[in-house]
Amino acid sequence: MILRPAAQAAGVCGGYVMLHRDHAMHPRRLMDRFRPAMAAGQAPGLLPALRAFSGFVVGEVRTERAPVLLGRLGSLEVRLARNSAEVRRAQKLRYRVFYKEGGAIAEPTQIIAQRDIEAFDGFCDHLLVVDRAMRADRLPRPAPVVGTYRLLRQEVAERHGGFYSSGEFDIGGLIARHRRLRFLELGRSCVLPPYRNKRTVELLWQGIWNYVRHHSLDVMIGCASLEGTDPDRLALPLSFLHHYAPAPEAWRARALPQRHVAMNLMPKEAIDPKAALRALPPLIKGYLRLGAYIGDGAVIDRQFGTTDVLIILPVSALNARYIEHFTQSPDAQAA
Repeated sequence: MILRPAAQAAGVCGGYVMLHRDHAMHPRRLMDRFRPAMAAGQAPGLLPALRAFSGFVVGEVRTERAPVLLGRLGSLEVRLARNSAEVRRAQKLRYRVFYKEGGAIAEPTQIIAQRDIEAFDGFCDHLLVVDRAMRADRLPRPAPVVGTYRLLRQEVAERHGGFYSSGEFDIGGLIARHRRLRFLELGRSCVLPPYRNKRTVELLWQGIWNYVRHHSLDVMIGCASLEGTDPDRLALPLSFLHHYAPAPEAWRARALPQRHVAMNLMPKEAIDPKAALRALPPLIKGYLRLGAYIGDGAVIDRQFGTTDVLIILPVSALNARYIEHFTQSPDAQAA
């Protein structure tokens, strides 16, 4: 799923800058001559992907910036990527999990780079979990990235063609019904196998919650995945989500007509809820515990070999005990 950016002095993956007149007063470096020309406000789809691939710094002026450090538990800390090098480390982790472990189908550029390169990376924030204890020597080597989420705020999405989720679900009506609310898309979530535990997941959510509070966001959305592309084999978990966690009408969004896959494959009385919960991925179970709703219909993602559902999580629906749990200082330590 449901996982990721302002002029950033450190070069965090942002978006685009306007070229000022005084730039013409200085000779351009050789590499600058090969960068695509770009008018102010334009966001060519190729450029974010090129930047993610090459590490070119193409910053975007933003007025708000969340604190870099968003949470800490023992040797683990959750923070935003600070520069393009850290975004590339998140992409490497995603490639390892999605393509090497999960069997997703990589594109040629991704195979060459050994990174999950995606155009949205160029203007999203990237949440990282790093393990400071894994720095085995005293060399200035960065702590390894062991988990990541991609965060896309509504105002940023609107400047760059919309949310990733809109390629699978019709979320336009949902956003229109809540014009006064601010949406955040979560995506590209993954964690290394040794860190797939409650501790890491809670730290990720502490980071997300501190980010949400900083930016005064109201609703979280995103695609969450079940392994496999045969709905009949996923009848139990899909039907459980359809009957037990449907979004109320005010929060409902439907899979795009050309991609819509029915989730109502079993009658409610035929469902064993405990068995269905065991069949759900931990990420989706986590969303449900927080108070999330599920959209209408699923979508098959052939590239990733998954069946996706839409997660809708209004901040107003968040379970109060989780809010209290996640609302703590980013510098909080735990043994």
